[in-house]
Amino acid sequence: MEIDETFWNASIQDLKRGFRHNRDNYECLLCGHIIAKGIIYPHQGVLLEAKSYMRLHIKEAHTSVFDFLIGLDKKLTGLSDHQKTLLKLFYQEKTDAEIQELTGIGASSTIRNHRFNFKEKERQSKVFLTMMELLKQKDDQLDQFIGVSKTSKMVDDRYNVTLPEKQKIIEKYFPQGTGGKIKNFPPKEKIRLIIVSEIAQRFTRGTFYTEKEVNEILKPVHDDYVLIRRYLIEYGFLERKADGSRYWLK
Repeated sequence: MEIDETFWNASIQDLKRGFRHNRDNYECLLCGHIIAKGIIYPHQGVLLEAKSYMRLHIKEAHTSVFDFLIGLDKKLTGLSDHQKTLLKLFYQEKTDAEIQELTGIGASSTIRNHRFNFKEKERQSKVFLTMMELLKQKDDQLDQFIGVSKTSKMVDDRYNVTLPEKQKIIEKYFPQGTGGKIKNFPPKEKIRLIIVSEIAQRFTRGTFYTEKEVNEILKPVHDDYVLIRRYLIEYGFLERKADGSRYWLK
């Protein structure tokens, strides 16, 4: 999934729930899954209304909103691996003694310092968010950048592309439209990322493909379809079994 405007523009309250209310449905902010309102959904012998069914989806598909967020790339969370580990343990309501044992931290005062530092980070984040909201009123270009794929294995300056720039790249490299053949596959990473993200849309989420089926989808895209397949995997759009027997859209 691409972390797009729906996610970034959601309120803190909606993000905490993991979904938002639309007029006719509930939309998962974590994966885009839609559950229609006004329908009763059966689950293991129990009938659930739409909102409860969406909460069930969050639990079954993502474990929890916290688990989804903590699993994002460090460039999206701003957290080191050590900080993520501590936050997970705090979320699991581990005692200081349990955290000391699990992490090897020698003193309970060190754990308290970490708790205090997280609180400071929260205060700083509120100030920064407020400043950014005020800044956006002056600079509408701040909201012009492309979204970042949650499944990307590396979040770097390849994503430093505005939406107008993306559209120009698509028009240049897909002269027959995004359903046609690409003009070429350039070496520049930013351009490759945009091209590959468009190609990934030819696959259906929830469908499993053999390598032959993947190749058949990619052959009309570029003569070196093996290269395109490799970049779909490298950029985190496609996943596959270790033996290459099955592929699917992440």
